[in-house]
Amino acid sequence: MSSALEIQSELATELLVRFLREELGQFGFTKAILGLSGGIDSALSAALAARALGPENVLGVMLPHQQSNPTSEAHARLVAEQLQIAHKRVDITPMVDGYLSDHDISDTVRRGNVMARCRMTILYDLSVEWKGLVIGTSNKSEILLGYSTQFGDSAHAVNPIGDLYKTQVFQISKHLGLPIEVIEKAPSADVVEGQTDEDDLGFSYAEADEILYLMVDERYRMNEMLEAGFDGKLVREIARRVIRNQYKRLPPPIAKLSRRTINQDFRYLRDWSS
Repeated sequence: MSSALEIQSELATELLVRFLREELGQFGFTKAILGLSGGIDSALSAALAARALGPENVLGVMLPHQQSNPTSEAHARLVAEQLQIAHKRVDITPMVDGYLSDHDISDTVRRGNVMARCRMTILYDLSVEWKGLVIGTSNKSEILLGYSTQFGDSAHAVNPIGDLYKTQVFQISKHLGLPIEVIEKAPSADVVEGQTDEDDLGFSYAEADEILYLMVDERYRMNEMLEAGFDGKLVREIARRVIRNQYKRLPPPIAKLSRRTINQDFRYLRDWSS
C-alpha cells in the first residue's frame, strides 16, 4: 500500500466523530440509525456514530433476506454487542420476494438493487420512529467506482466514511478494535452465495485505491499513471467506471425554465438559513 494512503487513524477518528456530532446537532438531532450488514463499512460508521452520540442513541438495523449468509447477521450482532448500541432485526424476504416473484425477476443485478432499496425504505421509515438521521456506510472507493445502488445503500442523510478509501476503512477499523471476524472477511454485498465485491469488480480494492488516489487526489493523467508503472488496461477500466458513474454522485438535474433554478442558480450551503 502506498504511504499516501496511510492515514492517521486517531486524528481521523476525532475529526469524523466531531463531524457527526456537529452535522446532526445543527439540525437538532441527537440520534442516528444505520443498516448493519455485518461488513466493515457499516461497522465503522456505527462505531463512529456511537462515539459521537453515545451508544444508546444509535440504532443498528439488521435487514436479512432468506438468501443472505447467516454469518452476515451474526457479524452484525457481534458489532452491535461490542459497541453496545441498540439493534433490531427486520426480515426483508416478504417485501422483496413479493415483488420479485410477481414479476418473475431472476436477474442478479436487479434482485440486488431491489434488496438494497427495500432496506433503505425500511431504514428511513424507522428513522421517523427512532427520531434519528440515517447514517451512510459507503466508502470513497465504492462511491468513485459506482459500486452502489442509487437510493439504496448509497442513500443517507450524513456519511462519515465517504472520504475514506476502502484500505483506509480497514486501517481505522483496526485502530478502533472492531471485531476481527468483520475486518478479515472478504467484502461482499451478500446478494448471492459466495459473491464478493472484488470478484464483481474484477480487481482488488488495494489495486483500485492506489490508482484512484493518484487519479482523483493527485490528478494524475493517463501518461503519468503509465509512467508510474500501472497496468494501462486496469487504469482505463477504473477511469471508465469513475466517469460512467458520475451521475450517481450528483443530485438529479432539473430542467431550467426560470431565472433561478435549484442546484444551478439557487445554491446555498447545507446549513443556510435566513
